[in-house]
This record gives sequence, structure tokens and C-alpha cells, in this order.
Amino acid sequence: MGLREEIYQQTQVLKDLIDAQWPRVVEITAKLKQTDFQFAFLAARGTSDNAARYAKYLWGSHNQLPVALAAPSLFSLYQLPPKLKGALVVGISQSGQSPDIVNVVAEGKRQGQPTLAITNAADSPLAEAADFVLDIQAGEELAVAATKTYTAQLMALAMLSVAMSGDDSALAVLKEVPGYVGEVLASDTAIQQMAERYYYMKQCVVIGRGYNYSTAFEWSLKLKELTYVVAEPYSSADFMHGPIAIVERGFPVMVVAPDGKVFPELLSVLETLHEKHQPNLLVLSNRTEALSLADIKIPLPQDMPEWVSPLVSIIPAQLFSYYLTKVKGLDTEKPRGLQKVTHTR
Repeated sequence: MGLREEIYQQTQVLKDLIDAQWPRVVEITAKLKQTDFQFAFLAARGTSDNAARYAKYLWGSHNQLPVALAAPSLFSLYQLPPKLKGALVVGISQSGQSPDIVNVVAEGKRQGQPTLAITNAADSPLAEAADFVLDIQAGEELAVAATKTYTAQLMALAMLSVAMSGDDSALAVLKEVPGYVGEVLASDTAIQQMAERYYYMKQCVVIGRGYNYSTAFEWSLKLKELTYVVAEPYSSADFMHGPIAIVERGFPVMVVAPDGKVFPELLSVLETLHEKHQPNLLVLSNRTEALSLADIKIPLPQDMPEWVSPLVSIIPAQLFSYYLTKVKGLDTEKPRGLQKVTHTR
């Protein structure tokens, strides 16, 4: 099994996760509500850190829960952890093996705070350190570049949000996500052809905002890991505060712009780029106004709510990164200098 097969497994992985783990999510949230936590303190690295970025927006907007992202080195190298009173301490790790993430969760428990592990390894050190464990049950992921474990982490975070809110209509939306994923996977051949046009790309920027700030970071990470392109992620707001100056005619700019609250601002950025800078624009969107400005366009499902769009918009980004790796003649399964589990302190 290779990277492309694991990308394609995501439809079933997400469906199975909802079906199997929803009762466990309800159980965990019921017990957590008894602890009266006031904010969430999330520890993660790499791809899992991008999942945490999604939680920052989703839990903040749907649950009015402030979310802070941990600086794990304060707990390990400096051994000067902050006071965590009132925190729900969450460790997110595919392998559950990273000592620095384990340290954060263990310190949370030492300080008497509720702790939760979100992992694909229910018998890992991270799981052992936490009060509660949510197994994303994505199955073994052999490719070094994470795909199905990332979207499973997003789904786990979304399920927790829905359970905390008690909104049955939101659960119904989550159950539609595997169908949305299947819809974008149908663009496989078109995305393969698009990737061929970027053979010479050495650098680019990836732009998202709101819920899809996480997508910008994850897409850029996949491009770096697999294709060795210098891909820099930005919030569209941050991008306009200086970095836009690097864009000239033909410079590759990739924009994730689904319909939603941030769409008008993203459309304005696209219009500015198109009219004044004339980059090569690759746009993921379900709005014709955005797609009409693109040199390369990847449509997203029309009726997809913005808050679940990161689970869907990353799929064509994964495929694009996979095919660009193939186009460049690189190894999609074993990127240079990388291994599946990274032990950081």
C-alpha cells in the first residue's frame, strides 16, 4: 500500500470513525464537562499541529472555548511549564511517541487538570499518560507523509466539538463529510494533469484563512515533505501585511477559498493578486467568483458548510502534492531525510 491508496482510504476511514467512536466521544465529553475546564491547551507537532490549528477556530467559534497551542520545549528542554489551572490539556499525535507531547500531557495531569490524547496508537506513551483516549483508528499508515491520520484527527476534533455543543444537526453535517471527500476524489485525473504544469516550481505561497488556515499549513507541509518546494503558508490577512510584495508575474500562489464568513475577504485578495500582480493562481473553491480568477481551478462541493471544509479541501491538496512528486521523479513513499515517527524533545 502506498501514499495514493492511503489518500483514497480517507472516505472509509472518516465514515468508520464516526460510526465506531461517536459513543466514546459522547462519553468523554460528558465526563469532561464535570471538570469545569475553562480553556483548551493543545500540544502537537508537524501535521498534528495543523490539526490543532483547526481546533483553535472550530472550538473557539462553535463552543466559545479559548484554545492555546502549547510550546512543548517549555515542558521538556526548559523544564519551566506554565500554570495550567482551568485547562483541558490535549495531546494530538499520530504515533503517540513524541516525548515532548507526552511531557505536556503528563504535566497537565500532575497539575490536576483533565487530559485527553487523540492518537492512532491507543497503546502508546501518550495514551498511557492521558486520562481519556480517543483512538482515531485510521489503520496503519505506511507512507511517511501523513494523510488519512490528519483528516481523522480533524474529524475527531470536530466530533468532540459537536458533542460539547449537543447539536444534532451538526452531527448530521459530519456524517455528510465522507460523501464530500468522495466527490473531490473524483477529480483525481484532472488534478494529475494540473500537477504536470508545475514541474519547474521551486517556491510558492499557500493562502487560507479561518478554518482553512490549517489547510494552508498542511498543504504547504505536504509540498515541502514530498516535492521539496519552498512552500510558505499564510493567513490572507497576514499575507497582505508585507509578504504580497514577493509576488510577481507567474509566481505560484495557491488559495483555499470555500464559501463562508471569510470568503469576501479572500475574494478581495484574489482580485488584488489577479489585477495587480498577475501570479499563477491555483484556487480551491465552491464559488464561481473565485474560480473565475484562477489559472488552475479545483472545484469543491457546492453545499459544504465552511466549518467542515478543512476535512475536504485538504484532499485535492494531498493529490496535487502526490502527483507533483511523481512528476518531479521523486519518491512518494520515502521523502529524503524523513521517517514515519519523529522523536522530538
